[in-house]
Amino acid sequence: MYCKILVTVENSDTDEVILAHIEPLLELLKPEVVLLHVADGWAARNFDALKLNESEEMKADREYLETVRERLSHHSPHVQTVLRCGSASDEILKVAREESVDLVAMATHGHRLLQDVMRGTTVDKVRHQLEVPLLLLKAPKKVKIEYSIL
Repeated sequence: MYCKILVTVENSDTDEVILAHIEPLLELLKPEVVLLHVADGWAARNFDALKLNESEEMKADREYLETVRERLSHHSPHVQTVLRCGSASDEILKVAREESVDLVAMATHGHRLLQDVMRGTTVDKVRHQLEVPLLLLKAPKKVKIEYSIL
């Protein structure tokens, strides 16, 4: 069924939503896994054009990918990591094609209306241009805890 799965991560709390959901699937199918993070800071977006060195953010992203790779390798024997720079939607689509994946798994923040217009939405472009199935999970909104002193 799914022999090669692309799992995208952001290096944020949102990742737990997709990782917790995908782990049982990996355990069942034992597919190859391509674990992708797209760095999008200023250095990452200008990395190739300006021939920059990796930023501290990119180094931290690489370490994070390795941590997640170790976690997923308990469920699937072949997990590779890919760190790309630039537009998340463009890089997800490129890696999905280059790696000939059968499924793309990702989480979304679930912004609405004005936030989508202002920020754009990675998933919107991916879901319209992707040629394989997309497993998409919406991350829950963060709960804001307020404290008061009586």
